[in-house]
Amino acid sequence: MRKLWLIFAQTVTVGLALHFVVLTLRPETTDALPEMAAPVAPVEARRPVSPNSFRAAAKRALPSVVHVFTSQKVRARRSPLAEDPLFRHFFGDEQDIDPPDKSGLGSGVIVSADGYVLTNYNVIEDADQIEIALDNGRTYRVQTIGGDPETDLAVLRLLPDGDGDSGGGRVFPAIALGQMDEVGVGDVALAIGNPFGVGQTVTMGIVSALGRSHLGINTFENFIQTDAAINPGNSGGALVDVHGKLIGINTAIYSHSGGSLGIGFAIPISTARNVMDQIIRHGSVTRGWIGVEVQEITEELAESFGLPDTDGALIAGVQRGSPADKGGVRPGDILRTVAGKPVRDPQAMLNLIAALEPGKIVAFTFRRQTRPLNLPIRVGKRPALGFSGQ
Repeated sequence: MRKLWLIFAQTVTVGLALHFVVLTLRPETTDALPEMAAPVAPVEARRPVSPNSFRAAAKRALPSVVHVFTSQKVRARRSPLAEDPLFRHFFGDEQDIDPPDKSGLGSGVIVSADGYVLTNYNVIEDADQIEIALDNGRTYRVQTIGGDPETDLAVLRLLPDGDGDSGGGRVFPAIALGQMDEVGVGDVALAIGNPFGVGQTVTMGIVSALGRSHLGINTFENFIQTDAAINPGNSGGALVDVHGKLIGINTAIYSHSGGSLGIGFAIPISTARNVMDQIIRHGSVTRGWIGVEVQEITEELAESFGLPDTDGALIAGVQRGSPADKGGVRPGDILRTVAGKPVRDPQAMLNLIAALEPGKIVAFTFRRQTRPLNLPIRVGKRPALGFSGQ
Protein backbone atom coordinates (compact mmCIF):
# COMPACT_ATOMS: atom_id res chain seq x y z
CA MET A 1 0.00 0.00 0.00
CA ARG A 2 2.86 2.34 0.90
CA LYS A 3 4.45 1.68 -2.49
CA LEU A 4 1.26 2.58 -4.37
CA TRP A 5 0.96 5.79 -2.40
CA LEU A 6 4.52 6.82 -3.29
CA ILE A 7 3.86 6.18 -7.00
CA PHE A 8 0.67 8.33 -6.91
CA ALA A 9 2.42 11.18 -5.10
CA GLN A 10 5.34 11.17 -7.57
CA THR A 11 2.94 11.19 -10.54
CA VAL A 12 1.04 14.20 -9.22
CA THR A 13 4.28 16.05 -8.47
CA VAL A 14 5.63 15.46 -12.00
CA GLY A 15 2.34 16.57 -13.52
CA LEU A 16 2.26 19.82 -11.58
CA ALA A 17 5.90 20.50 -12.50
CA LEU A 18 5.20 20.01 -16.22
CA HIS A 19 2.14 22.28 -16.01
CA PHE A 20 4.25 25.01 -14.31
CA VAL A 21 6.92 24.78 -17.01
CA VAL A 22 4.35 25.06 -19.81
CA LEU A 23 2.68 28.10 -18.18
CA THR A 24 6.08 29.76 -17.77
CA LEU A 25 7.62 29.10 -21.18
CA ARG A 26 4.53 28.79 -23.54
CA PRO A 27 1.54 30.55 -21.92
CA GLU A 28 -0.27 30.90 -25.26
CA THR A 29 -0.87 27.15 -25.51
CA THR A 30 -3.29 27.30 -22.60
CA ASP A 31 -5.75 29.34 -24.71
CA ALA A 32 -6.74 26.19 -26.55
CA LEU A 33 -7.72 24.36 -23.36
CA PRO A 34 -11.50 24.04 -22.95
CA GLU A 35 -13.07 26.21 -20.28
CA MET A 36 -15.68 25.06 -17.83
CA ALA A 37 -18.94 25.78 -19.62
CA ALA A 38 -21.51 27.71 -17.64
CA PRO A 39 -25.03 26.29 -17.75
CA VAL A 40 -27.05 27.80 -20.61
CA ALA A 41 -30.40 29.21 -19.58
CA PRO A 42 -33.46 28.50 -21.75
CA VAL A 43 -34.22 31.15 -24.41
CA GLU A 44 -37.38 32.31 -22.64
CA ALA A 45 -35.53 32.68 -19.31
CA ARG A 46 -32.68 34.68 -20.88
CA ARG A 47 -35.17 37.13 -22.46
CA PRO A 48 -36.07 39.72 -19.82
CA VAL A 49 -39.73 40.61 -19.54
CA SER A 50 -40.40 44.33 -19.27
CA PRO A 51 -42.69 45.34 -16.43
CA ASN A 52 -44.70 47.20 -19.08
CA SER A 53 -45.18 44.09 -21.24
CA PHE A 54 -48.61 42.53 -21.71
CA ARG A 55 -47.17 39.30 -23.11
CA ALA A 56 -48.81 37.16 -20.42
CA ALA A 57 -52.28 38.63 -21.07
CA ALA A 58 -51.94 38.14 -24.83
CA LYS A 59 -50.67 34.58 -24.35
CA ARG A 60 -53.73 33.69 -22.25
CA ALA A 61 -56.27 35.26 -24.61
CA LEU A 62 -54.88 34.55 -28.10
CA PRO A 63 -55.85 30.84 -28.31
CA SER A 64 -59.49 31.75 -27.56
CA VAL A 65 -59.88 34.30 -30.39
CA VAL A 66 -60.93 32.76 -33.71
CA HIS A 67 -61.31 33.80 -37.33
CA VAL A 68 -64.85 33.62 -38.74
CA PHE A 69 -65.20 33.05 -42.49
CA THR A 70 -68.62 33.32 -44.14
CA SER A 71 -69.99 32.90 -47.64
CA GLN A 72 -73.32 33.88 -49.12
CA LYS A 73 -74.78 32.55 -52.32
CA VAL A 74 -75.87 35.40 -54.58
CA ARG A 75 -78.91 34.43 -56.64
CA ALA A 76 -79.02 35.52 -60.26
CA ARG A 77 -81.97 37.61 -61.39
CA ARG A 78 -83.43 37.17 -64.84
CA SER A 79 -84.65 40.31 -66.56
CA PRO A 80 -88.46 40.42 -67.05
CA LEU A 81 -87.74 41.46 -70.67
CA ALA A 82 -85.96 38.18 -71.35
CA GLU A 83 -89.17 36.63 -72.67
CA ASP A 84 -89.90 39.56 -75.01
CA PRO A 85 -89.26 38.47 -78.65
CA LEU A 86 -87.96 41.95 -79.64
CA PHE A 87 -85.56 41.96 -76.66
CA ARG A 88 -84.34 38.47 -77.57
CA HIS A 89 -83.91 39.53 -81.23
CA PHE A 90 -81.38 42.24 -80.25
CA PHE A 91 -79.74 40.68 -77.19
CA GLY A 92 -80.05 36.98 -77.94
CA ASP A 93 -81.23 34.16 -75.72
CA GLU A 94 -78.32 34.09 -73.31
CA GLN A 95 -78.56 31.98 -70.17
CA ASP A 96 -78.31 33.64 -66.81
CA ILE A 97 -74.82 33.63 -65.36
CA ASP A 98 -74.60 33.02 -61.63
CA PRO A 99 -72.74 35.88 -59.96
CA PRO A 100 -69.83 34.98 -57.70
CA ASP A 101 -70.56 34.19 -54.07
CA LYS A 102 -70.09 36.94 -51.51
CA SER A 103 -67.60 36.23 -48.75
CA GLY A 104 -66.80 37.95 -45.51
CA LEU A 105 -64.57 37.65 -42.51
CA GLY A 106 -64.64 38.63 -38.90
CA SER A 107 -63.57 37.41 -35.51
CA GLY A 108 -65.09 35.55 -32.58
CA VAL A 109 -64.27 34.44 -29.05
CA ILE A 110 -64.50 30.93 -27.58
CA VAL A 111 -66.33 31.41 -24.27
CA SER A 112 -66.75 27.80 -23.10
CA ALA A 113 -64.69 24.63 -23.21
CA ASP A 114 -67.49 22.83 -25.07
CA GLY A 115 -67.17 25.17 -28.04
CA TYR A 116 -69.60 28.09 -27.71
CA VAL A 117 -68.37 31.15 -29.63
CA LEU A 118 -69.49 34.76 -29.26
CA THR A 119 -69.32 37.04 -32.29
CA ASN A 120 -71.20 39.94 -33.86
CA TYR A 121 -74.56 39.33 -35.51
CA ASN A 122 -73.43 41.40 -38.50
CA VAL A 123 -70.55 38.97 -39.10
CA ILE A 124 -72.83 35.98 -39.74
CA GLU A 125 -76.01 37.72 -40.92
CA ASP A 126 -77.42 36.13 -44.11
CA ALA A 127 -74.47 33.72 -44.33
CA ASP A 128 -75.14 30.42 -46.09
CA GLN A 129 -71.95 28.84 -44.81
CA ILE A 130 -69.82 29.62 -41.76
CA GLU A 131 -66.37 28.26 -40.98
CA ILE A 132 -64.14 29.02 -38.02
CA ALA A 133 -60.35 28.80 -37.85
CA LEU A 134 -58.57 28.58 -34.52
CA ASP A 135 -55.25 30.17 -33.67
CA ASN A 136 -53.53 26.83 -34.36
CA GLY A 137 -54.83 26.84 -37.94
CA ARG A 138 -57.39 24.08 -37.54
CA THR A 139 -60.81 24.82 -39.06
CA TYR A 140 -64.28 23.76 -37.94
CA ARG A 141 -67.83 23.88 -39.19
CA VAL A 142 -70.30 25.48 -36.80
CA GLN A 143 -73.87 25.29 -35.60
CA THR A 144 -75.73 28.60 -35.34
CA ILE A 145 -77.35 28.72 -31.90
CA GLY A 146 -79.00 32.13 -32.26
CA GLY A 147 -78.55 35.83 -32.77
CA ASP A 148 -79.73 39.14 -31.35
CA PRO A 149 -79.60 41.93 -33.95
CA GLU A 150 -80.65 44.55 -31.36
CA THR A 151 -77.33 44.15 -29.52
CA ASP A 152 -75.43 42.83 -32.58
CA LEU A 153 -74.47 39.58 -30.85
CA ALA A 154 -74.62 35.99 -32.05
CA VAL A 155 -73.73 32.61 -30.55
CA LEU A 156 -72.19 29.78 -32.57
CA ARG A 157 -71.00 26.34 -31.53
CA LEU A 158 -68.03 24.50 -32.97
CA LEU A 159 -68.64 21.07 -34.45
CA PRO A 160 -65.43 19.33 -33.34
CA ASP A 161 -65.00 16.40 -35.69
CA GLY A 162 -66.92 17.65 -38.68
CA ASP A 163 -69.62 15.07 -37.98
CA GLY A 164 -72.48 17.54 -37.53
CA ASP A 165 -72.54 16.79 -33.81
CA SER A 166 -71.76 19.44 -31.22
CA GLY A 167 -70.45 16.79 -28.86
CA GLY A 168 -67.28 14.81 -29.49
CA GLY A 169 -65.67 15.40 -26.12
CA ARG A 170 -63.12 17.92 -27.42
CA VAL A 171 -62.09 20.64 -24.98
CA PHE A 172 -61.64 24.06 -26.60
CA PRO A 173 -59.47 26.92 -25.24
CA ALA A 174 -62.12 29.07 -23.53
CA ILE A 175 -61.30 32.63 -22.51
CA ALA A 176 -61.73 33.78 -18.90
CA LEU A 177 -64.63 36.21 -18.49
CA GLY A 178 -64.06 39.47 -16.67
CA GLN A 179 -66.38 41.60 -14.52
CA MET A 180 -67.57 45.05 -15.58
CA ASP A 181 -67.47 46.37 -12.02
CA GLU A 182 -63.68 45.87 -12.19
CA VAL A 183 -63.33 47.95 -15.38
CA GLY A 184 -62.68 51.69 -15.21
CA VAL A 185 -61.75 54.56 -17.49
CA GLY A 186 -57.98 54.62 -17.98
CA ASP A 187 -57.51 50.85 -17.66
CA VAL A 188 -55.25 49.24 -20.26
CA ALA A 189 -57.19 47.24 -22.87
CA LEU A 190 -56.01 44.87 -25.61
CA ALA A 191 -58.05 44.33 -28.80
CA ILE A 192 -57.53 40.96 -30.49
CA GLY A 193 -58.91 39.98 -33.89
CA ASN A 194 -58.21 39.45 -37.57
CA PRO A 195 -58.08 42.96 -39.13
CA PHE A 196 -58.26 43.04 -42.93
CA GLY A 197 -57.66 39.27 -42.92
CA VAL A 198 -53.92 39.68 -42.24
CA GLY A 199 -54.04 37.23 -39.31
CA GLN A 200 -54.40 37.34 -35.57
CA THR A 201 -53.36 40.76 -34.27
CA VAL A 202 -53.11 42.38 -30.84
CA THR A 203 -53.41 46.15 -30.39
CA MET A 204 -53.18 48.12 -27.14
CA GLY A 205 -54.96 51.14 -25.78
CA ILE A 206 -56.99 52.20 -22.79
CA VAL A 207 -60.64 52.25 -21.83
CA SER A 208 -61.58 55.75 -23.01
CA ALA A 209 -65.16 55.82 -21.70
CA LEU A 210 -67.94 53.59 -20.37
CA GLY A 211 -71.67 53.56 -21.06
CA ARG A 212 -71.51 55.17 -24.50
CA SER A 213 -74.98 55.36 -26.11
CA HIS A 214 -76.99 57.47 -28.58
CA LEU A 215 -74.61 56.40 -31.35
CA GLY A 216 -77.23 54.87 -33.65
CA ILE A 217 -75.27 51.62 -33.97
CA ASN A 218 -77.58 49.22 -32.13
CA THR A 219 -81.03 49.39 -30.55
CA PHE A 220 -79.56 48.74 -27.11
CA GLU A 221 -76.29 50.60 -26.55
CA ASN A 222 -73.99 50.62 -23.55
CA PHE A 223 -70.58 50.56 -25.20
CA ILE A 224 -67.05 50.52 -23.89
CA GLN A 225 -65.08 53.12 -25.87
CA THR A 226 -61.40 52.36 -26.45
CA ASP A 227 -58.52 53.77 -28.43
CA ALA A 228 -57.02 50.31 -29.03
CA ALA A 229 -56.89 50.05 -32.82
CA ILE A 230 -59.97 48.24 -34.17
CA ASN A 231 -60.20 47.75 -37.94
CA PRO A 232 -62.47 45.88 -40.37
CA GLY A 233 -62.16 42.18 -39.57
CA ASN A 234 -61.84 42.87 -35.82
CA SER A 235 -65.63 42.80 -35.51
CA GLY A 236 -66.62 40.09 -33.06
CA GLY A 237 -63.12 39.87 -31.57
CA ALA A 238 -62.04 40.23 -27.96
CA LEU A 239 -61.34 43.27 -25.83
CA VAL A 240 -59.37 41.99 -22.83
CA ASP A 241 -57.84 43.46 -19.70
CA VAL A 242 -54.24 43.18 -18.50
CA HIS A 243 -54.99 39.72 -17.09
CA GLY A 244 -56.26 38.40 -20.42
CA LYS A 245 -59.88 38.35 -19.24
CA LEU A 246 -62.67 39.20 -21.70
CA ILE A 247 -64.29 42.56 -20.94
CA GLY A 248 -65.95 43.27 -24.29
CA ILE A 249 -66.77 42.17 -27.84
CA ASN A 250 -65.35 44.58 -30.44
CA THR A 251 -68.18 45.74 -32.64
CA ALA A 252 -67.71 49.14 -34.32
CA ILE A 253 -65.33 51.97 -35.12
CA TYR A 254 -65.77 55.66 -35.75
CA SER A 255 -64.03 56.42 -39.01
CA HIS A 256 -64.33 58.50 -42.17
CA SER A 257 -61.82 56.35 -44.05
CA GLY A 258 -62.73 52.84 -42.90
CA GLY A 259 -59.53 52.56 -40.85
CA SER A 260 -58.96 53.05 -37.14
CA LEU A 261 -58.98 56.63 -35.83
CA GLY A 262 -58.61 55.66 -32.20
CA ILE A 263 -62.34 55.56 -31.44
CA GLY A 264 -63.64 52.02 -31.19
CA PHE A 265 -66.62 50.51 -29.41
CA ALA A 266 -67.06 47.16 -27.69
CA ILE A 267 -70.15 45.52 -26.21
CA PRO A 268 -69.46 45.10 -22.47
CA ILE A 269 -69.12 41.59 -21.07
CA SER A 270 -72.14 42.17 -18.78
CA THR A 271 -74.42 42.62 -21.81
CA ALA A 272 -72.69 39.88 -23.82
CA ARG A 273 -72.97 37.36 -20.98
CA ASN A 274 -76.69 38.06 -20.45
CA VAL A 275 -77.50 37.78 -24.17
CA MET A 276 -75.35 34.66 -24.56
CA ASP A 277 -76.98 32.88 -21.61
CA GLN A 278 -80.49 33.59 -22.94
CA ILE A 279 -79.62 32.47 -26.47
CA ILE A 280 -78.03 29.23 -25.23
CA ARG A 281 -81.01 28.44 -22.97
CA HIS A 282 -83.89 29.64 -25.15
CA GLY A 283 -82.49 30.32 -28.63
CA SER A 284 -83.49 33.99 -28.41
CA VAL A 285 -83.47 36.98 -26.07
CA THR A 286 -86.59 37.92 -24.08
CA ARG A 287 -87.14 41.58 -23.25
CA GLY A 288 -89.90 43.68 -21.77
CA TRP A 289 -92.11 45.90 -23.95
CA ILE A 290 -95.08 48.22 -23.46
CA GLY A 291 -95.72 49.47 -27.01
CA VAL A 292 -95.04 53.21 -27.10
CA GLU A 293 -93.23 55.60 -29.40
CA VAL A 294 -91.18 58.20 -27.56
CA GLN A 295 -89.51 61.51 -28.26
CA GLU A 296 -86.60 63.23 -26.55
CA ILE A 297 -87.49 66.23 -24.41
CA THR A 298 -85.60 69.26 -25.69
CA GLU A 299 -85.18 72.49 -23.77
CA GLU A 300 -87.92 74.06 -25.89
CA LEU A 301 -90.34 71.21 -25.11
CA ALA A 302 -89.45 71.33 -21.44
CA GLU A 303 -90.25 75.06 -21.38
CA SER A 304 -93.57 74.58 -23.20
CA PHE A 305 -94.60 71.76 -20.82
CA GLY A 306 -93.47 73.71 -17.79
CA LEU A 307 -90.89 71.09 -16.80
CA PRO A 308 -87.96 71.89 -14.51
CA ASP A 309 -85.51 69.90 -16.68
CA THR A 310 -85.26 67.72 -19.78
CA ASP A 311 -85.33 64.40 -17.93
CA GLY A 312 -87.91 61.87 -19.04
CA ALA A 313 -89.37 60.66 -22.32
CA LEU A 314 -92.31 62.22 -24.16
CA ILE A 315 -94.88 59.63 -25.29
CA ALA A 316 -95.43 60.47 -28.97
CA GLY A 317 -97.64 57.47 -29.78
CA VAL A 318 -99.28 54.43 -28.19
CA GLN A 319 -99.77 51.21 -30.13
CA ARG A 320 -103.38 50.07 -30.09
CA GLY A 321 -103.93 47.02 -27.92
CA SER A 322 -100.44 47.23 -26.42
CA PRO A 323 -99.69 46.96 -22.67
CA ALA A 324 -99.37 50.76 -22.51
CA ASP A 325 -102.74 51.23 -24.22
CA LYS A 326 -104.41 48.79 -21.82
CA GLY A 327 -102.71 50.51 -18.90
CA GLY A 328 -104.11 53.95 -19.76
CA VAL A 329 -101.06 55.67 -21.28
CA ARG A 330 -101.88 58.52 -23.70
CA PRO A 331 -99.86 60.48 -26.26
CA GLY A 332 -98.46 63.61 -24.60
CA ASP A 333 -97.73 61.88 -21.29
CA ILE A 334 -94.19 62.23 -20.01
CA LEU A 335 -92.61 59.09 -18.56
CA ARG A 336 -90.58 59.89 -15.45
CA THR A 337 -89.83 56.58 -13.70
CA VAL A 338 -89.97 52.83 -14.41
CA ALA A 339 -90.21 50.57 -11.36
CA GLY A 340 -88.93 53.46 -9.25
CA LYS A 341 -85.89 54.11 -11.45
CA PRO A 342 -85.61 57.57 -13.05
CA VAL A 343 -85.86 57.93 -16.82
CA ARG A 344 -83.22 60.35 -18.13
CA ASP A 345 -84.01 60.04 -21.84
CA PRO A 346 -85.61 57.68 -24.40
CA GLN A 347 -82.50 55.45 -24.54
CA ALA A 348 -82.55 54.98 -20.77
CA MET A 349 -86.31 54.26 -20.93
CA LEU A 350 -85.74 51.61 -23.57
CA ASN A 351 -83.07 49.87 -21.50
CA LEU A 352 -85.16 49.99 -18.31
CA ILE A 353 -88.26 48.53 -19.95
CA ALA A 354 -86.26 45.88 -21.84
CA ALA A 355 -84.86 44.64 -18.52
CA LEU A 356 -88.37 44.00 -17.13
CA GLU A 357 -89.83 40.52 -16.97
CA PRO A 358 -92.74 39.99 -19.41
CA GLY A 359 -96.02 39.30 -17.62
CA LYS A 360 -95.02 41.23 -14.51
CA ILE A 361 -97.08 44.25 -13.35
CA VAL A 362 -94.75 47.24 -12.91
CA ALA A 363 -95.38 50.75 -11.60
CA PHE A 364 -94.80 53.55 -14.14
CA THR A 365 -94.82 57.22 -13.16
CA PHE A 366 -95.96 59.77 -15.73
CA ARG A 367 -96.66 63.48 -15.85
CA ARG A 368 -99.94 64.31 -17.57
CA GLN A 369 -100.25 68.02 -18.20
CA THR A 370 -99.34 69.43 -14.78
CA ARG A 371 -100.09 66.51 -12.47
CA PRO A 372 -98.21 63.30 -11.64
CA LEU A 373 -99.81 59.99 -12.60
CA ASN A 374 -99.00 56.47 -11.40
CA LEU A 375 -100.05 53.65 -13.72
CA PRO A 376 -99.52 49.92 -13.13
CA ILE A 377 -98.79 48.23 -16.47
CA ARG A 378 -98.50 44.52 -17.20
CA VAL A 379 -95.28 44.27 -19.23
CA GLY A 380 -95.43 42.46 -22.57
CA LYS A 381 -92.77 40.60 -24.54
CA ARG A 382 -90.78 42.63 -27.02
CA PRO A 383 -91.22 41.34 -30.60
CA ALA A 384 -88.05 39.71 -31.89
CA LEU A 385 -86.08 41.11 -34.82
CA GLY A 386 -84.10 38.96 -37.26
CA PHE A 387 -83.72 35.25 -36.58
CA SER A 388 -83.81 33.56 -33.20
CA GLY A 389 -81.67 30.53 -34.01
CA GLN A 390 -82.24 27.05 -35.33
